[in-house]
Amino acid sequence: MTDRFVDVSLDKRGVRCTAELLDDRAPVTCEAVWQALPLGGDVYHAKYARNEIYALVPPFAAQEPPLENPTVTPIPGDLCYFAFSDTQLGTASHGYGPQPTLRAGHGVVDLALFYERNNLLLNGDTGWVPGIVWGTVVEGLDRMADACQDLWRAGAAGETLTFRRGGAPG
Repeated sequence: MTDRFVDVSLDKRGVRCTAELLDDRAPVTCEAVWQALPLGGDVYHAKYARNEIYALVPPFAAQEPPLENPTVTPIPGDLCYFAFSDTQLGTASHGYGPQPTLRAGHGVVDLALFYERNNLLLNGDTGWVPGIVWGTVVEGLDRMADACQDLWRAGAAGETLTFRRGGAPG
């Protein structure tokens, strides 16, 4: 199989990075994501995991990927996939409010980018939250990390996080 790449962008800020799919470690997840691209939506900055930005999207895989290449300690540049039920994220403590993606009987997929060290996927409400590492940033992480810090300090309102098929870096 040839290498596949995804462009990850903060659209309003005009910043992007390029990630390589980890087809050898998470083949089912990579294929599901690849077939569904482009994906994205409103960006959120993590409350619990620390140095993470993510978008919530409706489930898109014909069958939910297995927990392949799991982690609870993502490193800078990791792209992670999380599947949640609507009730897991539908609590007031998460702060999403009423959204069409958080309705009873429906799930939601969290596509995340980790941009700095010292992340721990431990949620005070639910415990450990393992994610599937399906990609790694190979170009532009420094610029993206700066934009993520700005998002943390200045706010995420009006910003979107988008994942698109991309070409090899360079």
